[in-house]
Amino acid sequence: MTYVRDLLKSKGNQCISISPDESVFNALSKMVEHNIGSLLVTQEGKLLGLFTERDYVRKVAQEKYTSDNPVEQFLGQNVLIVSPDSTIQDCMKLMTGERTRHLPVLENDEIVGIVSIGDVIKAMIKEKDATIEQLEQYIFKG
Repeated sequence: MTYVRDLLKSKGNQCISISPDESVFNALSKMVEHNIGSLLVTQEGKLLGLFTERDYVRKVAQEKYTSDNPVEQFLGQNVLIVSPDSTIQDCMKLMTGERTRHLPVLENDEIVGIVSIGDVIKAMIKEKDATIEQLEQYIFKG
């Protein structure tokens, strides 16, 4: 079984963040610069929410916001989080159930990483491949 802690060890735990008062344009520029789909929104090290491409597109289309608006106007109500001790199956269940693509990872109220749906899928495939290989070895050597 693969845990978020294992996933962060292999992928790294770099987190790119932005303050809530910065403009959406700055947020989008950071996302392009780092080739990522979301930013942690933090203030004084405390997680306030996530800013995602998806949220931006929906807000702009529905409410006529612009890239000059501050990031805080694009934050949702609930921030879904996981701990390093969560399994990748826990993450997949939460992500599919809540229709989200990114989960901040907190340990003792401190941000220790972020996982994306792509990270979780890759880890699940790797886990399944290992199981298949073990079963094949058992069958062919047994």
